[in-house]
Amino acid sequence: MRKQIDFIGRRNVWFTVSAIVILVGLGSMALPGRGFKLGIDFTGGLLTDIKFEKAATTAEVREALATVGLENAQIQVASGDNTAVIIRTRSLTQDESKAMNQALEKQSGKFEVLRVEEVKGVIGSELTRRGLFALLIATVGMIIYITLRFEYKFALTGIAALVHDVLVVLGFYSILGYEANSAFVAAVLTIVGYSINDTIVVFDRIRENLKTRRREPLADVINLSINQTMARSLNTSLTTLLALLAVFFFGGRTIKDFTVALMIGITAGTYSSIFIASPLWYLWKMREESWSAQPGAQPVTQTATQPATRSVMQPVAEVAAAGAGVVRPVAGVAETREPTAPPHGIAKAQVKAARKPRPAYRKKRGKSKKRH
Repeated sequence: MRKQIDFIGRRNVWFTVSAIVILVGLGSMALPGRGFKLGIDFTGGLLTDIKFEKAATTAEVREALATVGLENAQIQVASGDNTAVIIRTRSLTQDESKAMNQALEKQSGKFEVLRVEEVKGVIGSELTRRGLFALLIATVGMIIYITLRFEYKFALTGIAALVHDVLVVLGFYSILGYEANSAFVAAVLTIVGYSINDTIVVFDRIRENLKTRRREPLADVINLSINQTMARSLNTSLTTLLALLAVFFFGGRTIKDFTVALMIGITAGTYSSIFIASPLWYLWKMREESWSAQPGAQPVTQTATQPATRSVMQPVAEVAAAGAGVVRPVAGVAETREPTAPPHGIAKAQVKAARKPRPAYRKKRGKSKKRH
């Protein structure tokens, strides 16, 4: 039998690692002059529509733009003969525009500028609000689904793991200096769906093991469940990462940012599904049990250390309880309630005998007379 990893016992280590990564990322986004870079899809920029005399490839145009610091520009071929190209860049000064045109002419030959215009961000404030609203609806839907299938604690800890993944992706994007564009938004939404699926697999195994291992400690059940599903999670994520690496190296510059965001998010999602979501659920359950076990959580009328007091009608209550098949009060515990009416099967003589204490029997002295 292979050795089980104590995920719950080492939960503080996992939490510390995540906190460090997130704090470093947030610090990078807060640094002056660095921050979180927004692409032209968010900020807007300059649209240049040009027509070359001969066919030009996207790689040639991008190589020319990279020489003047515009490697993040969006390039779109607008004709079947590859002569018309639309270039979207950040807002440029007159000198920067002149340098861009010279680099293009040097790389791909002469061309004609059809139009140059300033454009607003494709993802403006209105589309940003709609995107956030859609993300909120998706989050609420996931919470409802997981609550109905499992419980609300699973749902909220799963959403906390998703927040962890998004923060990690944002931090790494800022550290690596990538710009957030429409491809980044698509990558984040993909990461959210991928990560919650991996987390649900772990939660489902925990639920199954809780049914068959009721007497075992909760930490042992969770550790067993994570160990049982860890190989599946790692193999699935590794297969996906291998495919993304192939796209990263051979897919071209256009989808490179999208691929990087996916690789970071899938790695973070696998980590949070194993090391973050289940330990958070365990802490919640333990805190809930500690609250319910605190003194005063349930009202206590009498303690065993208080002196015993018996009311005058206590014998009647005991007789009535005996006739009704009720367990008698424990000696030493006060009883302040007045007894209810005796059950129908108790005779009045028994009640009188209980009210009147029976005199002690005295043995007469002297010789007993024999009866003949």
